[in-house]
Amino acid sequence: MSKVEISVLHVHVVAAELSVSTKQVEATIELLDEGATVPFISRYRKEITGSMDEVQIAAIRDRFEQLRELDKRRESILKSIQEQGKLTPELEEKIKVAGTMTELEDLYLPYKQKRKTRASIAKEKGLEPLATLILEQANTDLDGEAAKFIDTEKGVNTLEEALAGARDIIAELINEDQQARASVRQLFNEKGTIKSRVFPGKENEGQKYRDYFEWEEPIAKTPSHRLLAMRRGEKEGFLMLDIAPVEEDAIEILDRQFVQGRGVCADQVKLAAKDAYKRLLKPSMETEVRMGTKNKADEEAIRVFSDNLKQLLLSSPLGQKNVLALDPGFRSGCKVVCLDRQGKLLEETVVYPHEPQRQTHQSAAVIMALCQKHAIEAISIGNGTAGRETEAFVKGLGLPNEILIVMVNESGASVYSASDVAREEFPEYDVTVRGAVSIGRRLMDPLAELVKIDPKAIGVGQYQHDVDQTALKKSLDEVVISSVNLVGVEVNTASKQLLTYVSGLGPQLAQNIIDYRNTNGPFKSRADIKKVARMGDKAFEQSAGFLRVRDAENPLDRSAVHPESYPVVERMAKDLGASVTDIMKSKELRQKIVLKNYVSETVGLPTLQDIFQELDKPGRDPRQTFEVFEFAEGVKEMKDLRPGMKLPGIITNVTKFGVFVDIGVHQDGLIHISHLSDRFISDPSEVVKVQQKVQVTVLEVDEARKRISLSMKGDAGGAVRHGGSKGAGGAKKEKEVEGDMQSKLNMLMSKFKN
Repeated sequence: MSKVEISVLHVHVVAAELSVSTKQVEATIELLDEGATVPFISRYRKEITGSMDEVQIAAIRDRFEQLRELDKRRESILKSIQEQGKLTPELEEKIKVAGTMTELEDLYLPYKQKRKTRASIAKEKGLEPLATLILEQANTDLDGEAAKFIDTEKGVNTLEEALAGARDIIAELINEDQQARASVRQLFNEKGTIKSRVFPGKENEGQKYRDYFEWEEPIAKTPSHRLLAMRRGEKEGFLMLDIAPVEEDAIEILDRQFVQGRGVCADQVKLAAKDAYKRLLKPSMETEVRMGTKNKADEEAIRVFSDNLKQLLLSSPLGQKNVLALDPGFRSGCKVVCLDRQGKLLEETVVYPHEPQRQTHQSAAVIMALCQKHAIEAISIGNGTAGRETEAFVKGLGLPNEILIVMVNESGASVYSASDVAREEFPEYDVTVRGAVSIGRRLMDPLAELVKIDPKAIGVGQYQHDVDQTALKKSLDEVVISSVNLVGVEVNTASKQLLTYVSGLGPQLAQNIIDYRNTNGPFKSRADIKKVARMGDKAFEQSAGFLRVRDAENPLDRSAVHPESYPVVERMAKDLGASVTDIMKSKELRQKIVLKNYVSETVGLPTLQDIFQELDKPGRDPRQTFEVFEFAEGVKEMKDLRPGMKLPGIITNVTKFGVFVDIGVHQDGLIHISHLSDRFISDPSEVVKVQQKVQVTVLEVDEARKRISLSMKGDAGGAVRHGGSKGAGGAKKEKEVEGDMQSKLNMLMSKFKN
């Protein structure tokens, strides 16, 4: 089979598995092999792929990679067996048509170089003919035949030693039989049971795993989060796990295949089959099932993490505003920073409004003065320690209603503040300043700020440290890439970290763009991006559509229209006797455009429809409009909670067993999956997403264990309604405070002096 034929075969396999056409698969693989990225293909090559989305394109890429790895292993196995002189035409054909890595490895097992085994030792003693004789299971004088193999020089001293050695050889043959392995594997997968027991003497130390001290369930029905929890308990030395079906069922399968009738030889084969299962097949299959279920659990956990991360990255941005950010604290005070509309640090200080210093008036005067000095439009407050207290303090200052006051999830801010990225951005400031800046910037644009933090530090995962770290990183990186390219990037203000994730760029080109900006000033057009060092035609093609130049003379440079499509838009404008700017401003002119008139061999209707949408709303941000969220007044600590309370909250994490909700008491509550909806659901992501605003009912509060049980059933469910959130455009329902900011500032300063 030639490489071309193998490739065609793979195309048909992938097309059938993913329910797409072979033409779509071929086109996608060709584009990927040419260096195109998934975001670029899904956005700008719709005609070629049949308008497949990123998920479909990535699935084709991943499955093709698996099949190519399978081919590499196939070639290696064929070469190895050929070199041993044992490759028959029948075996070669079986290897060539094997569709999975498991099938390949089963076929290769008898030919794999092994360490010394009981069977190989028996063969060295000359007992292989006796094993063959027994396997034939004919009516024979077995004791008489076995006695012929007694040879003290070879280490066979008794009749039983001869028979035992022969059984060892038979057991290995059974273990290496492809059909036997497939049948026992199926039994393990379908009827295997996972049993968890506490490790003797670890009962007290391993209390967090007490649910699994005596646990048993079918492995096929074990949810991913439970499997990962048990495996962690085993790894930490608190639990013992065993995965297997009923032993008699497995041995019966082998007996049916290898035992023929009755007789002394059949009895020996039965003994060998039992030994083969207990000593060889069971450990091998358990290892396989452990790996298989672990991989499946990893995939599920990584999917949950990836979905949560995408929701978080695509959180609504406040936009370019002058922001005052506070990183709250009690004894150490609240770090305060002021940022301009581009996120540049203007000023920083510390205030001490809380115990033990309780410099309330002085702190208020400082905040008021900073708001006036820097024309502050929004205040961002971290939701960590002292967060609610700081929020109450700021709201009590009587600031103008136009200044939004927002609690921000600060997960990962401390990780950022100590990172190389933060040190590079703010070498002259300490970690407290950097953390406060991060809190402020993530209000303005969560995506631009969160890309600087290791996704694993953001806190939206499920057993993230227990899963395959390479697979996790790959998946999370792809989520970041997808999110960044979905939103688009302003090339003149983006950080190196944000630019790194743009299609076709990467760290080096991102740095080169920053260097060009620093040397030559802002880019004036997309065409200028070609002047960046090492920005070749391919890199420009892949990245240009996702890079925006907000102040460019050509309005298309501010949109998601790819430069390769500019001539089409210019033709549209020319045909209407107008400019590109005119048709972007005038809905009446756009309605006169007949898209089918511009279809060509290179530009199809899907691309034209995308262009038309961009002309209608150029550079439109796909993220939802920002809304301010408010926690319930008077509920700041767990001791304030009572069963039956109905409270607004924000979803912070979605797992397979339920969701975590921030209700403003410094401890997230859990809505178990059974309390998410009045209807049965199998996946919480069917109902809620990270950052979604919800109404919940308190079911139970356990202060000692810091556990809060919540529900969204009945009238508790649904999005936050009246009073729970308010738009940035003035829906804020706060008391009007008499006097302007200057008079309040003077009053506070007077109190401070006194």
